[in-house]
Amino acid sequence: MIETGPAEAGPVAKRRDRYFDLLRVLAIVRVSVFHMFPYALLELAFPSMGVMFALAGSLMANSLDRSPSAITVMRGRLRRLLPAYWVLAAVLVPAMFLYGWEERPPLWHLVAWIVPFVDPPSSSFGMQAAEVLWYLVTYLWLVALSPIMIWLYRRARLAAIVAPIVVLLALSVHPIWPANENYQEVATNILMYASCWMIGFAHRDGSLKKIPGLLVTVLGAALVTGGLAWSWAHPDAGGIKEIPVAYAVYNAGFVLFLLRWSPAMTWLTKRRGLDGWVTMINARAVTIYLWNNIAIALCYPIGDALEVWRLGRFFEIGYVTIALVLLVNAVLILGWVEDLAARKRLRFLPWPNSGPAAVAGPAAVVGPAAVNEPAASKPDLTATVVAPMPLQPVPARPTRPGAPSGRAAVPVGAPPRRR
Repeated sequence: MIETGPAEAGPVAKRRDRYFDLLRVLAIVRVSVFHMFPYALLELAFPSMGVMFALAGSLMANSLDRSPSAITVMRGRLRRLLPAYWVLAAVLVPAMFLYGWEERPPLWHLVAWIVPFVDPPSSSFGMQAAEVLWYLVTYLWLVALSPIMIWLYRRARLAAIVAPIVVLLALSVHPIWPANENYQEVATNILMYASCWMIGFAHRDGSLKKIPGLLVTVLGAALVTGGLAWSWAHPDAGGIKEIPVAYAVYNAGFVLFLLRWSPAMTWLTKRRGLDGWVTMINARAVTIYLWNNIAIALCYPIGDALEVWRLGRFFEIGYVTIALVLLVNAVLILGWVEDLAARKRLRFLPWPNSGPAAVAGPAAVVGPAAVNEPAASKPDLTATVVAPMPLQPVPARPTRPGAPSGRAAVPVGAPPRRR
């Protein structure tokens, strides 16, 4: 099985774990900001999606290494992820029925609200809440496929990492997708991020660390530049996210560089306040991810009712403040479900009691949240879920003080399939 290697023993492991925690926090914050202000530059500056899949792949490899059974690992990830998802379903599904479901699907389709093996059905009323769930679908499929992916990776490391992008390229030239559009979306997302997932394998077994830093830097820059150049060469596509192959290449280059390094994190652990925030966001990241889009969707009608537009040119601050208040309340009211799923003491506010939050062993993740890796006798680990999603249009934003009219979402070129 994959070994962490001597380089990850002792203090280095602590630094690397805290580095992972910081990357997850940057990802979840960037996702939330992107949902509020969907500018393409945010997506390109830090592609949270690829980063989080790579972290999840690294942690999944470690879990499979420590556990005698892949089924145990997958069951553990389901246990850690699904309760928070079920809470969302318990609120959203009845709300969609009560509000009115225009094209109601067959009731058996609602099984995807129990286990998201495909995008769960939603009405237009619940679209903004449901549109981010594609990441959970992709993540669960990659978890299920990980034993096969690791088997292939161990036999042909470079070929295994490159293969998903090659297959995606072949399918873009000669599409042989099934007629069902949902299946096509799931398969596209799996292929688009499988390379990032397996770069996580390379990080975990130390293969990535053995590559000279200069070579990794040059290769990562070449992949990022190649993905952007591909997008610029096809301006009619509507952006790099509309070109799955280009976006897969871009993400692979970005995470290749990030996971090659393991910087010292003493600067973070010495700052108790900042370190505490990193710990707390990691502990509630699934809840933040699932509910931030809902908070953003609700902040506009609430802000209009409160006449936020009277703030003049500062009206955006009013909407952002309302969204933050709503999200904080969701985290405080519902975040304990993550403690329940992790079999921890239920906490209203998971602020660390004392001392730095760095851990001695590899950190496991539920969604974007991190917990300590269990002992070898308890290999029940979790993995990463967080990713950016272009929003559906929201009410138009006022360009000057006047009658309340909300705000308009900035077009980003959302893909034909929700990614």
